[in-house]
Amino acid sequence: MDCLELRPNHLRAIRCQEPVTGLTHGFYRYPARFSPQLASAVIEAFTEPGDLVLDPFCGGATTLVEAAAAGRQAIGADISPLAVFLARAKTVPLASRSRSVLRSWAQRSARVNLRTPVACHSEPWKQLGYQRHLNCRKTWPIRKSLELLLERVHDLRAKRLRDFARCIILRSGQWALDGRRSPPSAGAFRHRFLCFAEEMLDGMAEYVTAARTNGPGLKHPRSFLLAAEDLQSKSRLFSGRPPKLVLTSPPYPGVHVLYHRWQVAGRRETPAPFWIAGALDGYGESHYTFGGRKSGFERVYFSSLRTTFGSLREISDRSTLFVQVVGFSDSQRQLPRYLRALRSIGLEEVIPAQAGRSRRRRVRRTVPNRRWYTNQPGDSRSAREIVLFHRLSGGGAGA
Repeated sequence: MDCLELRPNHLRAIRCQEPVTGLTHGFYRYPARFSPQLASAVIEAFTEPGDLVLDPFCGGATTLVEAAAAGRQAIGADISPLAVFLARAKTVPLASRSRSVLRSWAQRSARVNLRTPVACHSEPWKQLGYQRHLNCRKTWPIRKSLELLLERVHDLRAKRLRDFARCIILRSGQWALDGRRSPPSAGAFRHRFLCFAEEMLDGMAEYVTAARTNGPGLKHPRSFLLAAEDLQSKSRLFSGRPPKLVLTSPPYPGVHVLYHRWQVAGRRETPAPFWIAGALDGYGESHYTFGGRKSGFERVYFSSLRTTFGSLREISDRSTLFVQVVGFSDSQRQLPRYLRALRSIGLEEVIPAQAGRSRRRRVRRTVPNRRWYTNQPGDSRSAREIVLFHRLSGGGAGA
């Protein structure tokens, strides 16, 4: 139970502050994604090839990508259709011939003309509000470019190719719109679209090579539109085998994260990423963050935390290691409560030994350039994360 040890190279990787790059990680800047170096180090340290790795809040699929690249089996779940779309686009392997088809498609599609009439595909999304704040003088050329590119997606027969094409468009749209006061010109957008297509196809080739080298014959990760607390009822997904590692980053208490919107034209929120991904969304912030930041949020948050990890406990056993990357708006007060909540459902914290140190300390890391907001104005403590390690307590085993 307490024999975990982190080597110096693992600690350096966990605390790495380098930009997120490599494999398929750069396909989209998903909020709250954690470092691939961290995921890789934890997977290497605590699993063996062929072991099952689970991420019940898979988000941008960092865990799934690194697990597959290391020859592990992986399963991810998330309540966001956008997250599940991204997980599949980033982890479904594409052969060389499929990548060539996509490269040709991107080159043809980039020759869009803003004078071309738009077909009816976008009209239902427009009526449902998915193009909100994209019709002003500055943003309409990008919106029109996105519409025309999405029409070209239907030229591709296979769903896996259409998903990848949508992901290229999504990454391009995020670059052009999210967090910008003044979007680029349509010409600059088309250029970046082609650049992103090449980068992403190269990243997919790197991912396929790594997965085949380290785990020939293994299936690509599976991802599901599913709340973490519902995984117990879907135990058949695990074929009766408990995960060796649960590596995840759950919502942070009191931290505001826009998982489901872009901010355009002066921080106006738009649900456009769901339209581009072809995924419906009708929820607000609280749906994705265990209750948001409203008065009394902590009661809802810790109740949801107990329910979720109680369900995860039932599909795990004493060999399962839970590793969580968590940030707090007020760690001095919230961390003890967080640990008590997990202890109440049978998860005990394990503080790993660190080579060369006699005292055991929790592993902490700082995230540079974070654009999140806590429920305490002016507070930046959410940029400091804690890596928590847990196992089932001695009170009994799970599945």
